[in-house]
Amino acid sequence: MQPVKIGLLGLGTVGGGTVSVLARNADEIARRAGRDIQITFAAAKEYDADAIVGLNKITNITNDPFLVVDNPDVEIIIELIGGYSPAKELVLKAIENGKHVITANKALIALHGNEIFASAQKKGVTVAFEAAVAGGIPIIKAVREGLAANQIEWIAGIINGTGNFILTEMRDKGRDFKDVLKEAQSLGYAEADPTFDIEGIDAAHKLTILGSIAFGMPLQFDKTYTEGITKIEKQDVLYAEELGYRIKHLGISRKVKNGVEQRVHPTLIPERRLIANVDGVMNAVLVKSDAVGPTLYYGAGAGSEPTASAIVADIVDVVRALTTDPENRVPHLAFQPDALSNINILPIEETETAFYLRMHVIDKPGVVAGVTKILGDSNISIEAILQKEPMENESCIPVIFLTQCIKEKEMNNAIAKIEKLDAINGKVIRIRMETFG
Repeated sequence: MQPVKIGLLGLGTVGGGTVSVLARNADEIARRAGRDIQITFAAAKEYDADAIVGLNKITNITNDPFLVVDNPDVEIIIELIGGYSPAKELVLKAIENGKHVITANKALIALHGNEIFASAQKKGVTVAFEAAVAGGIPIIKAVREGLAANQIEWIAGIINGTGNFILTEMRDKGRDFKDVLKEAQSLGYAEADPTFDIEGIDAAHKLTILGSIAFGMPLQFDKTYTEGITKIEKQDVLYAEELGYRIKHLGISRKVKNGVEQRVHPTLIPERRLIANVDGVMNAVLVKSDAVGPTLYYGAGAGSEPTASAIVADIVDVVRALTTDPENRVPHLAFQPDALSNINILPIEETETAFYLRMHVIDKPGVVAGVTKILGDSNISIEAILQKEPMENESCIPVIFLTQCIKEKEMNNAIAKIEKLDAINGKVIRIRMETFG
């Protein structure tokens, strides 16, 4: 049987890793796929030829990716350029040409996946995207296929390694956010412009994909609530630890009676939970489903070869399915295309969580009682109160409240009233809490 010919777009970190993994494990991969796999054509504007093992096996390298997409000998296109454009145009052109597509581009799938999958369905080709979420962790396959017998109840994930590295350093070494961010950039964990990582946009792209696969709904990135970690201070990390919690930047997708919660934000988690102990740049996704219960998926969420592992796994899946009737392939978003439903995604104001509240209050009698009265009048139950000693020459003291679950809009109203008290200095810091019990 003739080898399957691959066209690769991008020879950067992940592209180079994909070439190297395919070259190193060629025989083993062929045994699994049933055919040899060869990258015969690649496109890249610049690349480090000396750093890519197996690059010499690629017979043709160009700087025009459309030449690769239009090449009639290429059966599968791997898109590793990233971003929205020209990635979208290249993927749609590849589909139009009847080629299968593999991509690690979470932004492209989150924003344009509905259009891309519809085009692929019409042409009878597959778009595979395991590497788009959590790097080398096979979470897409686990939710889409491994848990197919289950009703998914919720998914919660640490799906951005940069944010997790920053929060881990702040906790373990008592460092400030800005200092750790600079180190993350120097280590290559964060880009020169770290906005997508620290503001939660990268995690929101990934959560959009996970939520769609879990609950059988179209991709709706614009409805995913997104909050970053830039307002987290080291004192919050330390106070959370003192109360038995860890702060993690989570993506949470949860099915509730009136829809689905889709939210990315800093979250307090009890330190005894396994996911609370995922540190550094590692990723983890916790899935709760009705038949099997909670399952945890842990591993490298980025990097050259971990992400290449997911890319090559997708290649093997596509090669295995090349002769399969398109109607009998695994659906892109787990559910058959005509079975997707427009489930309501709740605005953040309608979600219910417990809260961590930190405020600076003037050190005088009756202040805390005034705050607890506002919370009580708002039907917000208090789980714990932590009052710290004032710093030297400071007239205000930090007071921390942990509350029980309450709807977000009710908490917003209560915080607005608390901030109007004369004894409150500045804004109330609020972090949502999840126990995953």
